[in-house]
Amino acid sequence: MFIIDALVQQAQNGDEDAFLELFQRYEADLYRTAYVYMGRQEDALDVVQETAYRACKNIKTLREPRYLKTWLIRIAISCAIDMLRKRKREIAWQPEYAEMLALPETEDLPLKLTLRQLIDGLSADEKHIVLLRFYYDLTIREAAELMELPLGTAKTLLYRALGKLRQQIREEDHA
Repeated sequence: MFIIDALVQQAQNGDEDAFLELFQRYEADLYRTAYVYMGRQEDALDVVQETAYRACKNIKTLREPRYLKTWLIRIAISCAIDMLRKRKREIAWQPEYAEMLALPETEDLPLKLTLRQLIDGLSADEKHIVLLRFYYDLTIREAAELMELPLGTAKTLLYRALGKLRQQIREEDHA
């Protein structure tokens, strides 16, 4: 941890090489996070790039070097959400496209069920809490702090999300 602390301090003092070394340590985690949200490699890479820009610009605001990874993940999630909102405003599906994307009726839907599809059925906050808790192995308290939510609210979100996931799996098993 001492190395991270020293690198953060150097980066906060304007050392670009120190920032680059720090960012590269967590780049794979940031990419995975972005990919879960974006669903496409190109978009995930754009999120990672935007995360690097925002983190470099705001590294001086990081108060606790031990939370660097959490801070970077939070920035990546924020960038992904911003991109999704922008995409939502820009893209309007035409009915003929929706028909082209529909699965043929002969395909077995339960086999098509993926973790990504399950998670996509959750609200943004539910998705955040599930990813932070189970993908990044944060405690509920740490996830609540990261999301700036009261602990009780974070617990409620997590249990509601897990309930939705269980229900989706049950429905697919019985379909």
